[in-house]
Amino acid sequence: MVNITKKSNTLRIAVASATVKVSKQETIDAVEQRKIPKGDVFEFARAAGLFGVKKTSNVIPDCHPLPIEYTAITYEIVGLSIIINVEVHTIYKTGVEVEAMHGASVTALTMYDMLKPIDKGVEIENIRLLKKSGGKSDLKNAKFPEIKAAVLVCSDSIFENKAQDTSGKAIIARLEQWEIHTRKYEIVPDEIKMIRDKASELSNSGYDLIIFTGGTGLSPRDVTPEALAPLIDRNIDGIMETARRYGQERMPYAMLSRGIAGFIGKTLVLTFPGSKSGAEESMDALFPQVLHLFKVIKGGKH
Repeated sequence: MVNITKKSNTLRIAVASATVKVSKQETIDAVEQRKIPKGDVFEFARAAGLFGVKKTSNVIPDCHPLPIEYTAITYEIVGLSIIINVEVHTIYKTGVEVEAMHGASVTALTMYDMLKPIDKGVEIENIRLLKKSGGKSDLKNAKFPEIKAAVLVCSDSIFENKAQDTSGKAIIARLEQWEIHTRKYEIVPDEIKMIRDKASELSNSGYDLIIFTGGTGLSPRDVTPEALAPLIDRNIDGIMETARRYGQERMPYAMLSRGIAGFIGKTLVLTFPGSKSGAEESMDALFPQVLHLFKVIKGGKH
C-alpha cells in the first residue's frame, strides 16, 4: 500500500456512475413496476452497492480500509438505460473514488444478474468517476511564486558552527514544491533581541512569509515564542494547534512545542520545531492550505 501516514484527515467526496443498458422497453417496465422475478431490482442492487463500497479494500489490494461516513445510490432511467450514481463521503487521509466506482460496479452487476433471466441483451457500460474533492489533490496544481519568503534557523550550536542545519534546508525544499523561492536564509543564535530584530527587519522589507525553526521547546535557551510574541499584531492560534495535533498523532512529545503564528503587519510568521522531522511535519500539516490566508487578507472569501 501507498504510505498515507503524512496525510491529514479531511472531508473526501467522490461520485461515480455506471450504466446498465437493456434491449427492450418491457425490461424497463418490469423494473419500474417491481415485477422482476428475482425481486425489486432497485433495492437489491442498492443494498449490494452499499456492501460494495464498504468492502472495497477486501477485494482491491492497494485500497486502504477507511471509515465510510455516507453513501447514496440513486438511479435515473433514460430510454433503455438505467444510470447509476454513487456518492461516497469519508473524513480520512485518502480519497474514496475507488470505493465509489466499486459501489457503482457492484450495483450494476447486481442489476445484470437480476435482469438476465428476462433480457439476454443486458449490457454494463461506462463505469467512471464523475468528480472527487478533498485533500491536497484539490491544490496539487497551486503555485505561489509571488510569495516572498524567508527562513530563519534559531540555534546556538548551528550559529557557532558546532552543528549542521537540516530543518531550515528541509523547509526551503518543501517551499520549492509550491514554487515559493526563499529570498533570505539565515542562522541566528537563541537570543531574544536578535530574533526580534530579524523579524522586524524582514517584515519591514516586504516579506510575505517568515518561517522560524528552532527555539519553540522548553529548554532554557528556547526563546523564539518570547521573542516574537510582542511583535505579532494578529494571532492565528489555529495554525499551530493544527501543527501540534498533526505532530501528536505521530510522536508523544509534540504537545510540548510552544510554537506561535500570526501577522506582523502584512507578514505571516510561523514558528516550527528545530528538529528536521518536526519542521517537516509542520510543513506537511499546514502547506499549502495555510497559504489561502493571503487571499483572505486581501478580501477574498473562504
